Amino acid sequence: MAARNLEEILASAGNTASMLRNSQLGAYVYPVVAAEFSNWRSEQWAWGHSAVLFDQTHHMVNLYLRGKDALKLLSDTAINSMSNFAVDRAKQYVPTTHYGHVIGDGIIFRLDEEEYLYVGRAPASNWLRFHGATGGYDVQIELDDRSPMRPMGKPVSRTCWRFQIQGPNAWAVIEKLHGGSLEKLKFFQMSTMNIAGHKVRTLRHGMSGAPGLEIWGPYSEQEEIRAAILEAGKEFGLVPCGSRAYPSNTLESGWIPSPLPAIYTGEKLKAYREWLGPDSYEATGSIGGSFVSENIEDYYLNPWELGYGSFIKYDHAFHGDEALKAINPEIQRKKVTLAWNPDDMAKITASLFNPDGEQYKFFDVPLANYASANYDRVIDADGKTVGLSMFTGYSYNEKQALSLATIDPRIPVGTELKVVWGEENGGTRKTTVEPHKQLEVRVVVSPVPYGRVAREQYQSGWRTDGLR
Repeated sequence: MAARNLEEILASAGNTASMLRNSQLGAYVYPVVAAEFSNWRSEQWAWGHSAVLFDQTHHMVNLYLRGKDALKLLSDTAINSMSNFAVDRAKQYVPTTHYGHVIGDGIIFRLDEEEYLYVGRAPASNWLRFHGATGGYDVQIELDDRSPMRPMGKPVSRTCWRFQIQGPNAWAVIEKLHGGSLEKLKFFQMSTMNIAGHKVRTLRHGMSGAPGLEIWGPYSEQEEIRAAILEAGKEFGLVPCGSRAYPSNTLESGWIPSPLPAIYTGEKLKAYREWLGPDSYEATGSIGGSFVSENIEDYYLNPWELGYGSFIKYDHAFHGDEALKAINPEIQRKKVTLAWNPDDMAKITASLFNPDGEQYKFFDVPLANYASANYDRVIDADGKTVGLSMFTGYSYNEKQALSLATIDPRIPVGTELKVVWGEENGGTRKTTVEPHKQLEVRVVVSPVPYGRVAREQYQSGWRTDGLR
């Protein structure tokens, strides 16, 4: 009989880590949006030097929470405080398990007194749905799932379109669209603006370092709004960004988007695993990279390791609070950027054109990830594992291969380490992996965010109370 839930899948698989490392899911797809509108290099360049239109309509879950207990549900499941969460504000939402490990994250929008919207990847959405359904909350939940990875020509529809206008010239584009000056609200505050005769909701954002907006409205208006933005943006050098370049933005801004949801073990999470379906993200996802352990818990991460330690507020009870209180933050791994050595990158690329030489794991650009959750070993001069490299790619703005990593907190910026690139024994059975040999790539520990503009202008906003 076919497995009915994740718990049954794990029972039959034997070893969870091996199951996920050999998942047949295939490549993670940012669906529907064209891969490129010009080319990914010019699209990356635009978010750093002119302006860009990001289309976020299809790759994230929309989860609507309505009712008098909606805020309590969020507070009970988030490490960050909800006490200062006013209407027309947004917060980054970070839930942990009862054992203090991160499940995922996303953005919560407070749309009205008793109406909230979660936007992000599936793991945190699933956690909210489970507790909303089983925790006795007076809350109504509406799921608008992300668009299919491969629609195969079938029509796709969402509850809303979602765009971002970003880059140094973004505000000039925004005010031209609005027909006049528009107040630059504080980071993660919400308001409205006018576009092509429509009133659209706005969120003050800054994914590319400079002031910008995230905007959204009814899906039926998408094409009209998009056309108006592109027309208004012509004189300011605005270009649409495709799904190929879009996810690589985080290499410059410093957010690790896809840690493994830490839900595969623990008696306190058994009911959750029994609730998760056999086709859920958690059941079908994959682990890739050179870090290998038979113990799935070695892939779990706590908030400090992902840069979320400052979000933790003990002014409320939440799942995992007691476990987190028992952790010493000073000795937890820290989030950094790793700048990969150009000569070693050239060696990886050259192996594609050497039929008689060693073949190294293909490094795709601008994003080199080949699993749902990526874990490459970071080693010191003695070969000791000192951290994990978790999101890897290339920035045309920096002319640099980069990865986001979590490493031993005693290692200072400027230290040379190595990332083991590629998988063991010629590669796992994932469909995204070709036969190859591992290579130790030199890397330099660097700041996060890495991009100069993001580091100087964006970081302070990313750590403001609007997100915590």
